[in-house]
Amino acid sequence: MRFSKLFTPTTKDAPKDALLPSHIFLIRGGFISQTGSGLYNFLPLGKIVLDKIRAVVKEEMDEAGAQEISMGVVNPAELWQQSGRYDVYGKELLRFKDRKENEFVLGPTHEEVVTDIVRNRINSYKQLPLHLYQINTKFRDEARPRFGLLRGREFIMKDGYSFHASTEDLKREFDLMEQTYTKIFTRLGLKFRAVAADSGAIGGSGSKEFMVLAKNGEDDILICDKCLYAANIEAAKREKKIAAVEPPKADFAKFHTPIPASIENLCKFFNIDAFYTVKAVIKKAIYKDRSEIIVFFVRGCDSLQEVKAQNASGALELVEANDEDVKNAGLVGGFCGPIGLENVKFFIDNELKEEKNLICGANEQDYHYVGVSMFNFKPERYADLVEVKEGDLCPCCGGRLSLTKGIEVGHIFQLGQKYSSAMNAAFLDQNGKSQPFFMGCYGIGVSRLVAVMIEANHDDKGCIWNKQTAPYLLDIIISNVKNEAQSEFATKLYEELKAQKKEVILDDRNERFGFKMNVCELIGFPYALMVGIEFDEGKVELVNRATLEKESVSIYELDDRLKEIFG
Repeated sequence: MRFSKLFTPTTKDAPKDALLPSHIFLIRGGFISQTGSGLYNFLPLGKIVLDKIRAVVKEEMDEAGAQEISMGVVNPAELWQQSGRYDVYGKELLRFKDRKENEFVLGPTHEEVVTDIVRNRINSYKQLPLHLYQINTKFRDEARPRFGLLRGREFIMKDGYSFHASTEDLKREFDLMEQTYTKIFTRLGLKFRAVAADSGAIGGSGSKEFMVLAKNGEDDILICDKCLYAANIEAAKREKKIAAVEPPKADFAKFHTPIPASIENLCKFFNIDAFYTVKAVIKKAIYKDRSEIIVFFVRGCDSLQEVKAQNASGALELVEANDEDVKNAGLVGGFCGPIGLENVKFFIDNELKEEKNLICGANEQDYHYVGVSMFNFKPERYADLVEVKEGDLCPCCGGRLSLTKGIEVGHIFQLGQKYSSAMNAAFLDQNGKSQPFFMGCYGIGVSRLVAVMIEANHDDKGCIWNKQTAPYLLDIIISNVKNEAQSEFATKLYEELKAQKKEVILDDRNERFGFKMNVCELIGFPYALMVGIEFDEGKVELVNRATLEKESVSIYELDDRLKEIFG
């Protein structure tokens, strides 16, 4: 490609709403253009990068035995109603009607559609397993689209769905997809971790996210410094915390505590460590047809993890309970405890189970219980509620957990029979018995990866593409297009490399050399070959974009250097 023919509208200024490097440089470099809030077009350079990423994903998915299909972006609402997600998915699901008043949605994900494709077409265990995938457009009506391609409303995703005759075979495919995703992200040259994650609106269990480690990541992840354990903060676990101080010894009793309600004041009043106190967090749980107050109990030194709490309650959403909510529920704010608590649903963190020598609220103004033992509560009262923090110990090896930032690029789920049961999608097993399919779901943000490549590798000048994803590997820059010798040499070299199917672009524009070099650095071609002032001496200058190192190369040795670059 010649720059003089290329449609690449580069700019000096970044969009006003662009905060992240990927958003800034993809717009400035002419890779994408914005048509609306969270809506982007891929321009020629961006489409090349997108296609390269897509090709890697497709090759590895095909190698793993999955079969590519293409499902429509517009889905009948009836399918979502069958699964039960139509009313509970939330406002991110864009609903609309056609001229005949039939209801439809724009698919943010395709579990319902693929289940409909398979049901009544796969009838026997002998036809299983089956893995279907697509690389297609999705739409999610984000409330606050931001960060460019990282959180747009319309996006391109690889979503795969597998069908199995048993949980064992589902687990086998889940593990295979973990290996396949590892190959994909390794081939793309990314530094990533597979982390334990929450399943969210997709549902199911055994969920893992693939996170690219980047300082601008929007997700907090905890990683072990000794083993491969990693988890999203919403799903992280830890080795049970142990106190470094002796517990307060007291017989069980109600104690007058006329102090402002807080864990800090309680610790000062009794001269104890917060480890031996119980904190009550009061929330209003929102369900499809009702709401209720729920109390969550954790150690005073810990924090409640909101997603874990929401999962324990089964609520669609948890919001802060106001003073009126607390009063109407018969609770005493600041003095709430699990002992004798009635007529209110509550959950206790797993780490408090069978603990002794605790202090908690007595459900009476200005009173606490001391000498509390956490026995005699029903098993269903307990749940994993605590937010794991940096410095906590790894649940696998006891190593120290560190907090870092990550960008989600892939997510795999063991769905089980959630969708197949709801949508009556069944097969006959070895005993001739009908049962719902066991399903898995596997997603990769293909368009998101275009931005992630930049977040993982850039500088203040612009993008730094690696060889795997660069729009062109080499940019040949003619310093002065009016110099016939420079132009002739550069053009001949370009034509030769192009004939060899090499990824090369020729900057033949009648522009200042400085302008051309700035554009080259902004776009981020891995190498630039400058045919300029040294050409009269039989030399050209080769620039490595990643290091910005310049190397003077004799034109007689250039072939060898180009072979090294192109491999």
